[in-house]
Amino acid sequence: MTRRIFGSRTATGVALAAFATTAVADTGIQPDDWLGLEPEPSHRQTSVDIVDRLRDGHFVKKGLDDEVSSQTFDNYLEFLDLRRLHFLADDIAEFEDYRYQLDDALRQGDVEPAFVIYNRYRRRALERIEYEAKLIGHGVDLFDFTVDEAIDVDRSDAPWPDSREALEHLWRLYLKSSVLSGKLAGESFEEIGEALAKRGQNRARTIRQTRSEDVFQRFVNAFALTYDEHTQYFSPRDSEDFGIFMSLSLQGIGAVLDTEDEYTVVRDLVTGGPAEKGGELKSGDRIVAVGQNRGPLVDIIGWRSDDVVQLIRGPKGSRVRLKVIPAGAKEEDVRVVEIVRESVSLVDQSASKFLLTVDRAGREHRIGVVVVPTFYADFRAMEQGDRGYKSTTRDVAKLIEELKTQGMDALIIDLRHNGGGSLQEAVELTGLFVDSGPVVQVKSLRGSTRVLGDDDGAAVWDGPLAVMVNRGSASASEIFAGAIQDYDLGVVVGSPTFGKGTVQTLVELPRGRGQLKVTERKFYRVSGSSTHYNGIVPDIEYPAPGDMPHRDRFGGAIGGRGSDVAPIGHASAQRFGPHVEALQHRHEERVANDPDFAYLRARGEYLDGLRARTELSLSEETRLAEKAADDAWALRLENQLLVAKGEEPVASVEELDVLGVVNLEPEEPEEDILVRETANILIDYLDLSQGIALADGGAKPTVQ
Repeated sequence: MTRRIFGSRTATGVALAAFATTAVADTGIQPDDWLGLEPEPSHRQTSVDIVDRLRDGHFVKKGLDDEVSSQTFDNYLEFLDLRRLHFLADDIAEFEDYRYQLDDALRQGDVEPAFVIYNRYRRRALERIEYEAKLIGHGVDLFDFTVDEAIDVDRSDAPWPDSREALEHLWRLYLKSSVLSGKLAGESFEEIGEALAKRGQNRARTIRQTRSEDVFQRFVNAFALTYDEHTQYFSPRDSEDFGIFMSLSLQGIGAVLDTEDEYTVVRDLVTGGPAEKGGELKSGDRIVAVGQNRGPLVDIIGWRSDDVVQLIRGPKGSRVRLKVIPAGAKEEDVRVVEIVRESVSLVDQSASKFLLTVDRAGREHRIGVVVVPTFYADFRAMEQGDRGYKSTTRDVAKLIEELKTQGMDALIIDLRHNGGGSLQEAVELTGLFVDSGPVVQVKSLRGSTRVLGDDDGAAVWDGPLAVMVNRGSASASEIFAGAIQDYDLGVVVGSPTFGKGTVQTLVELPRGRGQLKVTERKFYRVSGSSTHYNGIVPDIEYPAPGDMPHRDRFGGAIGGRGSDVAPIGHASAQRFGPHVEALQHRHEERVANDPDFAYLRARGEYLDGLRARTELSLSEETRLAEKAADDAWALRLENQLLVAKGEEPVASVEELDVLGVVNLEPEEPEEDILVRETANILIDYLDLSQGIALADGGAKPTVQ
């Protein structure tokens, strides 16, 4: 009979004593890992520079006082140990001496307290790896899953463990949870033990690879968070990555890299990039060494992924050599691939289009769909006078013209999951639909309000328009959707947006020490209302999947609901306003018995219920019962959908995994049920307006 030992707190101590001579899993910890980190000389002045720039340039004018110090202290502890699984109550009591000293320390550029706290966290994290390795070495089959134990799903507000015994008790519970998850997934205890041992080694390697710059960045961002959640310090390396994100271009080979164990693995190849065009590098290949031009190959096994990326990136036209182990090959089966670096366009984040055809009452309607993942612009190319620079507005304008040549009857702009980007691009994109007029009001830190708008007197599209949004739509997306609503140029559909009504500016720090993304302004709709925390409320709402993000934790001094400003007079197209009630009624009638919408509503409600669970049981019997209930719910819901669509129901969740009844994010965008319903709403509008051109030639009323 298998002995069940790792069940209770007391039994764990007995187990470790009884098996003191048992083999311990390899921790991967090296002697130098315990030494900790120290600040770099540059951190002192960089800290002072950040304090000065936030004081002088942030939208919120505030002093650096004990309240800010206390908030920074709490933010930093949360960054390091959100679930409170590493620090002891005694550690926190010791650190309390810093609570009201960090303001003075930041002002003077003294970041030593941040490193004292981090090094204690580092030691506790290494101790946890060692402790778990002992349990794994004794055998994960010794855990007793008949004991009524549980872990808290959210420990962010839990008390700090008051003793080493209490801390190890938590470590044991979380390790036990991982073992039970593997067991319920059908893995053998041997497989689970090997996977957990490797996970510990990977954690040790991550700790070893942490640099002083990482600690400094985390600490000053804990301070920046006291201003607001979008103000942030970028290290020099992160500054480069942010520029790539905004421009959607880089100079390199066009490969998406990841870390697996000690290897750098090619996860994907960018379409049209030099690696993809060369055909020698494949997804799944492991890169073990990198060389520049004809220089020596540098072994990169065990390196941080960002270090590897820096080594592979380089100027256009230069050569890089990669020593790779092909996917699925043995370690000795290596080969060297040489690639000429080029400018790489990150097309996956560029705007894209497709044409959706919908038949109704014997007539084919052509609905153009433009998907905008982010608001991007290659600012560097713009500054250099490159007339071919890439931007959201340029790309969308081109896509709309192409859709018009295909006979598009109506247009959908899909901003779901678009977290924002360039403010100017949001304004210019709105200008594709507004003849001329204000788009957004921007209030500066000095209190003055500036109006940004479009004055070219021409719109690229003046026909039926819908804008799709969800909880993941934020900032620039909300500027665009809000302007379309205020001008009544189109109908906004989906779920309420995120609610980010602030504007950030990148400030270069002296001596090449990175950048500071500072909230300098707040923006308001032309109607005068703020989107900050309010978001955009769609004209017609769709059921929101329960896995969308919620804004339930806010940081900084901008907190609270945004106040409004005076509205600006603007022309109203009066296109959809008169028809919204009728459109809403038709939509409700259409989806009332629609099996897909019923599925979305039920799924969202169920996931909200799962999110409300506060504990995760470590009893195998309880977990099996919960899994059976979850599976039964999923089977029932999916079968209801199958039957409603005239298909045969399935007998088990295993069949569901193969069948894949509903995909909320289908590979083929034409299969997206929310896009198809949006198309139907536009067709309703065409019907209600009796095909008359939406923008008549008469005078347009002005909205004040």
